[in-house]
Amino acid sequence: MISSVKDVRNLKIAYIGGGSRGWAWGFMKDIAMDAEMCGTVRLYDIDHQAAVNNKIIGDKISAHPDAKSRWAYEVSDSLKDALTGADFVVISILPATFEEMRSDVHAPEAYGIWQSVGDSIGLGGFMRAMRTLPMFVEIAEAIRDYAPDAWVVNYTNPMTLCLRTLYEVFPGIKAFGCCHEVFGTQKLLCAMLDKEYGIPGVERHDLYTGVTGINHFTWLTSASYKGYDLMPLYRDFANKYWESGFDEGKDTNWMNNSFACAHRVKFDLFRRFGLIAAAGDRHLAEFMPRWYLTDPETVHDWMFGLTSVDWRINDLHNRLQKSADLISGKEPIEMKASGEEGHLLIKALLGMTPIVSNVNLPNRGQIPNLPMGAVVETNAYFTRDRIEPLSAGALPGDLHAVIAHHVDVQENTLRTALTCDRELGLNTFMSDSQMILKPDQGKKLFDQMLENQRDWLPKKWFE
Repeated sequence: MISSVKDVRNLKIAYIGGGSRGWAWGFMKDIAMDAEMCGTVRLYDIDHQAAVNNKIIGDKISAHPDAKSRWAYEVSDSLKDALTGADFVVISILPATFEEMRSDVHAPEAYGIWQSVGDSIGLGGFMRAMRTLPMFVEIAEAIRDYAPDAWVVNYTNPMTLCLRTLYEVFPGIKAFGCCHEVFGTQKLLCAMLDKEYGIPGVERHDLYTGVTGINHFTWLTSASYKGYDLMPLYRDFANKYWESGFDEGKDTNWMNNSFACAHRVKFDLFRRFGLIAAAGDRHLAEFMPRWYLTDPETVHDWMFGLTSVDWRINDLHNRLQKSADLISGKEPIEMKASGEEGHLLIKALLGMTPIVSNVNLPNRGQIPNLPMGAVVETNAYFTRDRIEPLSAGALPGDLHAVIAHHVDVQENTLRTALTCDRELGLNTFMSDSQMILKPDQGKKLFDQMLENQRDWLPKKWFE
């Protein structure tokens, strides 16, 4: 993965999507607060007005007195315009609307199947992939044609399948996927050191953690702080709070926050597998059998939440209002780092400051007992124009059995999305860990959920 030397004072970044606002604004602030690089960000969104609004906000961020670098923002009318000559490409799209997501998440509930997220795996994740992956085929082809040497950063879910599609369509692409779920578990370890062992002030960057698995089902194989092994401490921690749950304080109470949890699922999985499950409980639960998602009462007992689409719609309404207030000046720009690492990874690829971070990449042996080419999440070393995945070692047998099943399902999901093969799709749909339906009921739900997103699917599905 070698590309030409780039002028760090005149970078060209293509930002595809960003109409969801939160990711785009965070990225804009991160690069504005970094004095070591600047350039132009081209915004492209199928919702043209969203890109226009983000340009106005981006200009305000760049002009803020606390900004350390100045970035120019442009609105592009096509993928070609956005990508041509780009050094980096950021992808952050919402496939379709929340009405399609409503079907993904809530249609199975009529059959007694509950999903806590419904965007990465499961019945909802499968359907989301059917409409998302054709979009990624188009994006991959455009990158191949207009920006073949650019580094591509993906934030879109289903992360694993989006990245897998990019490489399937354009094998020469230089793409990787960023996800912050591991960060949350690293912060949990810091809270453990503070509250249980009286070691305050530890930041997640102070820890060294080994990472393995697949996106949203990642695991820490090791964890240390200043040379001290944290795994025995976490074992005691998990046993202590397995039944009661653990609350870090502030805004983390699982009853008041759709994304928070009391980590009971994490603790339970540690007790079963001996490794630290490193994602939010609502994600982890979907990868296991119906231990944690039997019904809403079971979810409540495990102290995490079902993220409803109504909540997402209300959240979008609030962000749209915030966008209007930022544009009008009613709300001032608050220059605050997002906590994401995307801009740091870009700097590392520019040859500034090398970094090790968890990242999604095709398997080239970093997890030797998973298929080559499948997208996995491990640590990787980022340096000038190169990403070197770090060996995570073989998965232990009991955990390998669970993860390998999901890798196989994801590969079949990819083939289904690319071929619109109903038979393969139904068989893949029925193989989900949460599936409890008989074949005739499963087919009825499968057909219903496809029909609910007809406007966003290739016509081949209905021929």
